Parts: sequence; C-alpha cells; structure tokens
Amino acid sequence: MGVPVETIHVENVVASSDVGQELALDQLAIDLDGADYRPEDFPGVVYRLQEPKAAALIFRSGKVVCTGAKSVDDVHESLEIVFADLRELGVDVADSPAITVQNIVSSASLEQSLNLNAIAIGLGLEQVEYEPEQFPGLVYRLDDPDVVVLLFGSGKLVITGGNETEEAQQALIHVQDRLSELGLFD
Repeated sequence: MGVPVETIHVENVVASSDVGQELALDQLAIDLDGADYRPEDFPGVVYRLQEPKAAALIFRSGKVVCTGAKSVDDVHESLEIVFADLRELGVDVADSPAITVQNIVSSASLEQSLNLNAIAIGLGLEQVEYEPEQFPGLVYRLDDPDVVVLLFGSGKLVITGGNETEEAQQALIHVQDRLSELGLFD
C-alpha cells in the first residue's frame, strides 16, 4: 500500500520576521509601490509581491508577516525582497533578520472516498471533532506531528498547523496507517 505523498501540495506558508524598529505606515504605504494601507480595515500595510507570489503584512511595530507563499523558499525570497525595498526607503533593516515559519497548509488525497462517520467512531472522541451539520469535514488533531488534519468524504485532506513541510507527509502516513488499522482504508 503506497502512501500517495505525491498528492501533497503546499497551499500556503505563513512566516514572521521583525525589522527591529517602529515604522511610519502612512509614509510606507505611499513610498512602497503597490502597497495598500487602510487602517480602518486592517492595522498593517499589505504589500503584495508578484514573483514569488506572496503578501507581506507590515505592522507599525516592525513585525512583518509573509503569507500566501507556496514554499518555505518562496517565503525567504519574498521577505528578502521586502527587506531590500525597505532598505531602499531608508529603513535600517539588519542583513538577515530571523524568519520563523508559523504555519504550513498542505492539501493531499487518499484517492478514495471516506466514511467519515465510521472514522469518527474508530478514531475516538479525544482527537476528533465531527459535526457534519456545522462543517463537512472531520477534524483530526495529531500529537506527532503536532498538526490538524481535515478529512473530507471525497478522500481529500487539508493538513495545517505544522512548521516543516515533512510534517504533512508524516501526517498523511499516520492517517493512512490509522485508517488501515481500523479497516476503513483499502
């Protein structure tokens, strides 16, 4: 029984960094080409990058959150572009500010339909939430790796909460093994 690890796709990587100083967001929004700042809607400047495709959320405190990237490499490349753009505007940004991956969201497929009612009963209530009238997926909280897996009747999965790409593969293997043990996966 082969684990369909090739079905794993990173959908979003969220990471944070800090330029180490307070920023004048009004001026930043004017000076950064393509930046969007609407403080009545969101407390930071939204700076969208096209290559790699990602968005940097820049806050007055100097914190920067990168979201929408499709890989950890894209996060690093995106934030380096943001740091370079800030330096060009006269912001004193350190050479290599620390970048912390906060969350990686991946999708995958078990490539067969799932009986979520049977899975909810088989996995037990400690790690599972399943209320189909509220949400069509089963929420399965894993301890190792420390991620949340959303299982859908179609066999599709969403894996979230990890900060390393390998955790999605570990989670997929774990889910497949547990469902096989329960006789709920071919």
